[in-house]
Amino acid sequence: MADVPVLNPAADADAAPNKSKKWLIIGIAAFVVLAGGGAAALMLMGNGNGHGKKEVKAKQPLAPPLYVALDPPFVVNFEGEQLVRFLQLTVQVMTRDPATVELLKANDPVVRNDLLLLFANQKSEVVAARAGKEKLRADTLTAIRHVVETGGGKADHVEQVYFTSFVMQ
Repeated sequence: MADVPVLNPAADADAAPNKSKKWLIIGIAAFVVLAGGGAAALMLMGNGNGHGKKEVKAKQPLAPPLYVALDPPFVVNFEGEQLVRFLQLTVQVMTRDPATVELLKANDPVVRNDLLLLFANQKSEVVAARAGKEKLRADTLTAIRHVVETGGGKADHVEQVYFTSFVMQ
């Protein structure tokens, strides 16, 4: 006698819900993957509020740095521990904008005046420490940016200030 398959209606009824659950899980997983890919594409390409444009700007190469030496060196005297002390500084300003270089040169007397007042107002024990020198450098950058802005330039085009010589006596 040939084997005749026996149909079990109860087994077929259990298999149908398992198959539909399986397809439901696959469908949800596909939706999550596609939604995540769409969100990633929006972030990379920009979603209309300017974020994409900023990323494009960030990838553009920077112009080479231009340095403006504030010559001659600054020499100021200040009191320290009841003695008259001297501070000599050589300062260079870094920008990437040729117009800012010209603005700094045109306003050299104002820059020198403001920096001389700033340097002469220091305490020797403060500027003797590295933290004091860094604070003085940050204050110098702020003062120079103020002069540039007052002169009609963009303050943020003055990127950095460097002390190329720092002598205390």
